[in-house]
Amino acid sequence: MLRALSEAEAAAARGEVPIGAVIAGPDGALLAAAGNRTRELNDPTAHAELLVIRAACARLGAERLTGCDLYVTLEPCPMCAAAISFARIRRLYYGASDPKGGGVEHGARVFSQPTCHHAPELYAGIEEQRAAGILRAFFADRR
Repeated sequence: MLRALSEAEAAAARGEVPIGAVIAGPDGALLAAAGNRTRELNDPTAHAELLVIRAACARLGAERLTGCDLYVTLEPCPMCAAAISFARIRRLYYGASDPKGGGVEHGARVFSQPTCHHAPELYAGIEEQRAAGILRAFFADRR
C-alpha cells in the first residue's frame, strides 16, 4: 500500500486526482504501479486501477490476473470494480472508502450483484487516514 500511496502523491503532483494502485503477483512481487492519468491522457478510463490491470496483463501475457492482488488508495468506482472482477483479481486492498463514487461497498456494490462472475477477497481501510488525507489536501488546494 505504501507504493500505491506514493503513486497517489505523484498523481497529485501532475494535477490528477490522487489515486494510486499497484498489483502484486502470486509470489508478492510487484507487477505494475500507476496513478490516475485521466487528464494527461485525455482518457476518462485512465484510472489507476485500469492502468495497473492493463500493465500487469501485458507483463504476464495473460487476460486474467488470477492469484494477483490489487492495492489501491481509494475504494474503486463501479467501472474499476467491474474490471477487477473481469481480471479475476484474487484480493482487493483499499485505503479510503468512497461513499459518493465507490462501487464496492457503496453505490453499485458490483461484487454483490448476481451478475458478477468473480468477487475478490476485500480488505478495506488499509492506510485509510493517509489515503484520505492525500485526497482532502488535493481538493482543499483547488477550492
